[in-house]
Amino acid sequence: MSQKNQMLEKKIQLHYGWIIALTGMAVLFSCLGLGRFSLGMLLPSMGISLDLNYSQMGLIGTGNFVGYMISVILAGIIARAIGARWTISLGLVLVGSSMMLISRAGGFMEVMALYVATGIGSGLANVPMMGLVSHWFFKSNRGRAAGTMLSGNGIAIVFTGLFIPWVNSSMGAEGWRIGWLTIGAISLVIAAVAAFFLRNEPGEKGLTPLGKAEVVPMLSGSDLKKEPKSNKWTMVHLGCIYALFGATYVVYATFIVTTMINERGFGENTAGTFWAVVGGLSIFSGPLFGWLSDRLGRKIGMMLVFTLFTISYILVAANLPNPFLYASIGIFGLAVWSIPTIMSAAVGDYTGPVRAVKAFGFITLFFGVGQISGPAVAGFTADITGTFSMAFWLCAALTISAVVLTYFLRPPSDS
Repeated sequence: MSQKNQMLEKKIQLHYGWIIALTGMAVLFSCLGLGRFSLGMLLPSMGISLDLNYSQMGLIGTGNFVGYMISVILAGIIARAIGARWTISLGLVLVGSSMMLISRAGGFMEVMALYVATGIGSGLANVPMMGLVSHWFFKSNRGRAAGTMLSGNGIAIVFTGLFIPWVNSSMGAEGWRIGWLTIGAISLVIAAVAAFFLRNEPGEKGLTPLGKAEVVPMLSGSDLKKEPKSNKWTMVHLGCIYALFGATYVVYATFIVTTMINERGFGENTAGTFWAVVGGLSIFSGPLFGWLSDRLGRKIGMMLVFTLFTISYILVAANLPNPFLYASIGIFGLAVWSIPTIMSAAVGDYTGPVRAVKAFGFITLFFGVGQISGPAVAGFTADITGTFSMAFWLCAALTISAVVLTYFLRPPSDS
C-alpha cells in the first residue's frame, strides 16, 4: 500500500516550473490585465468625469506605453543587478501604487503622469517574467508555459468587464475612482505573492528545466562568430512583427468599449459583458496557440493568428450589423494573447535561456513603438472623422502586412 502511495505521489508531483507559470499568470493578471486593459473599461466614465476628448484618451494610453518602453530598457539591467524575482515584485508595487493614486486624480495631466508610472511598473514585471519561461522550460514546453501565464490577462479582462460596470452603477459618476483604487490594491497583494513564490532559475530548487532537453549541435569557431549577428537580425525581424501586433491589438483593446457605447448605442453594462466575453475566450488564447506553435512551428502559428486579427478588425471597421460585431469580439478574444505567447517561446528558441530576457526586452522595444503609435493615431483619426472605423481599417491593413512579414521569418535552425 505504501508503495502504491509513493507511485501515486510521484505521478501527481508538480514540477516547480508550473508554480512559476501559475505565479506568472497572477503577475500578468496585474501588470498587463489590470494595469493596461482595465483602461478601456474605465475610459468612458473617467472621460466624462474629467472632461477628456478622444485625443486625450488616446494620449493616456500612449503615455502608459511610453513608460513601458522606458522600463523595457531598464528591466534587463535591473534584473541582472537584483534578479528577476525582485525586479518583478518591484514592478508590481509600482503598478499598484500608481493606480491607487490615479483614483485621486483631478485632471488629464495627473492621470497621464501616473499612468506613465503604471507603464514603467508593467514593463519591469512583464519582461523578466516572460524571460523566466526559457529558464524553467525546455523548448518542448515553452509555448504551453507562456500561454498559461498569458491567460492571466484574460482573467483580468473578465474581472474588469464585470466589476467596473457594477462599481459605476453602484457608485455613480465617481465609480471609476473606486475601480482604480481596487485594482491597485489587488496588484499590491500580487506583488507579495510574486516575491514569495518566484525563483530566478531551477537550480535554486535543485531542479532542471521541465520538458525534453534540446540537443545542441556542436558549432565550429566560424559558426560561433556568425551566430550572434544572424540572431540579431532575426530579433529585428521578430521585433518588426511584434510592433505590428502592438500597434493594432491595443487600438481594439482601448477603444472597442468606447465604440460600442458611443457609436453603436450599447449600454455600459452590456458593453462590459461583451468585454468580459473577450476575457473569457482569451483565457484559452495563450495555451491554445502556444500548444499549436509547439506542434506546427512559431511561423505558421503567427501567420494563422494575424489572419484571424485581420478578419476581426474588418468586421468591426465595416460597420456591419451587430452579429458581425459579436463575431469580431469572439475572434479577437480567442486570438488576443497568442502573439506574446508565441514570441516568448520563439525568443527562447532562437537565443537560448541565457540571452532570453535581454532578447525579449529587445523585441519588446519594437512592440512598445507600436503600442505608443496605436492609441494616439486612433484617437486623432476618431476626433477628425467622428468614428473609430478608419482606425480599425488601418489595423486590418497592418495585420495583413504582418502575415507577409512572418512568411519570410527563418526557422531557428537557419538563424
